[in-house]
Amino acid sequence: MDIDLITQVLFAAIKTGTPLLFIALGEAICEKTGVLNLGQEGMMLMGAVVGFMAAYGTGNAGFGLLGAMIIGMVMSLIFGFLVLHLGANQVATGLALTIFGTGLSAFIGSGVVGQTITGFQPLSIPVLSDIPVLGKVLFSHDVMVYLAVLLAIIIAFVANKTRLGLTIKAVGENPNAANAIGIKVLRVRYLAVMFGGAMAGLGGAYMSLVYTPMWVENMTAGRGWIALALVVFASWRIGNIVLGAYLFGLASIMHLVLQGMGWSISPNLLAMLPYVATIIVMVIISADKYKEKLLAPRSLGKPFDPRQMA
Repeated sequence: MDIDLITQVLFAAIKTGTPLLFIALGEAICEKTGVLNLGQEGMMLMGAVVGFMAAYGTGNAGFGLLGAMIIGMVMSLIFGFLVLHLGANQVATGLALTIFGTGLSAFIGSGVVGQTITGFQPLSIPVLSDIPVLGKVLFSHDVMVYLAVLLAIIIAFVANKTRLGLTIKAVGENPNAANAIGIKVLRVRYLAVMFGGAMAGLGGAYMSLVYTPMWVENMTAGRGWIALALVVFASWRIGNIVLGAYLFGLASIMHLVLQGMGWSISPNLLAMLPYVATIIVMVIISADKYKEKLLAPRSLGKPFDPRQMA
């Protein structure tokens, strides 16, 4: 491959990996508190359609982001109420949330299918964007790409260097002990679930406001599931999530690159590789003996009832 093609591929990989980064960052914090939310795909789709409709109706992409975050948090609160207060199974509830979000997004977005908007446009950073190769790859993106990186830095700092990060870890590792020393476990988990919903909404908004500035049913194409696998691949470490998001982004576009280079491998076979990897990871983490090796929070997926501590 010549240098221009490599530059374009790396640029596209970062762009494709950005929505995965938004979702995976939110899900990582959610899971660090012990809550497994498999409803990311549904929340992402709702964020995409509401974000698009808000931007389309107001002519302001910023309102689209706000709308996407709000609907993501609303969806997450539904999940949180069912699993944290009513004690519903986290896996089943997450799957139901995805099905609900997929159907509802298709219904409310039926009137704007195929409509287009002017979403967030690429920025040209003076001097830096003129650097050969790196200027195009790193400094010619839209504002949401840089927002995702900034959020990753902030989240990594909070998770590893602050008291809040220690609280999140304590709740995820041993909620009973955390509750015994006065930590409001359910409050922490609710806030983490809402944060995950807001980030899923942002990931969906990126799809409809930047990546493909229009609304199409099921436009997320399974990215919510890929983000779930990404969190496990990264062992719940924020730095690994950033790297993994862009690697998954690269894998997602490689079938187009290889097809353009004349490879005889079926493009459908190459396109399914990220989803195959997702299935393999989900099978692995279903076995308890692997969870500790993967550094999974010890209470992940397990309910907590403070009334039993009384």
